Amino acid sequence: MPSIEVLLFRLMLVIIVSGLIGAEREYRNKSAGFRTMILICLGSFLFTTFSYYITDNSPDRIASNIVTGIGFLGAGVIFQSENRINGLTTAATIWSVAALGMGIAAGQYILVLFSTAVVLAALLLLTKLEKWIDYKNQSRTYRIVSSYKKNEINKYEQLIKENKLHYKILKKSKREDDIIGTWIVNGKKINHQIFVEKLLNDPSVKEFDF
Repeated sequence: MPSIEVLLFRLMLVIIVSGLIGAEREYRNKSAGFRTMILICLGSFLFTTFSYYITDNSPDRIASNIVTGIGFLGAGVIFQSENRINGLTTAATIWSVAALGMGIAAGQYILVLFSTAVVLAALLLLTKLEKWIDYKNQSRTYRIVSSYKKNEINKYEQLIKENKLHYKILKKSKREDDIIGTWIVNGKKINHQIFVEKLLNDPSVKEFDF
């Protein structure tokens, strides 16, 4: 059993490491924030520490089940909103924080500190890169409803092309006197904005989901 000084040092490291990561999640108003990350890291640390002393034959049995338990927590923060899946980054962060707690319990301080820096860099610095990529190429789903006319769908597809966007038709259907089209459209953010503005001011469009 480690000395009380070692255990207190490890507990302090748990709070610092998970607190830094949790603060970033809290700042961005994510579902798993400051308190959640600390508790996840603490729980992983305690389970791993106890597993060394509860059983002599296979101390890894309790610790190995942490991965399964964290999987359930991660799944709880993933949800689908409109046409996007949200929460994947937070779920991956939960998984990483649990691993950091296990690493602290194993005394791998250098690896834990370096990994914490990598996690924070991914959450803080790569966000700007993500925004730049999103500006250069966004994927959106458009649904347009208008009165049925010959080649009406082709008119909207031509408009998509004119705005330097690329599309893939998902569904075309007719409802009474209306024609309905749904597309996945990719392209620059500014081109999407121009396209949406044109559709919003098009009197022939009855419904427009974007």
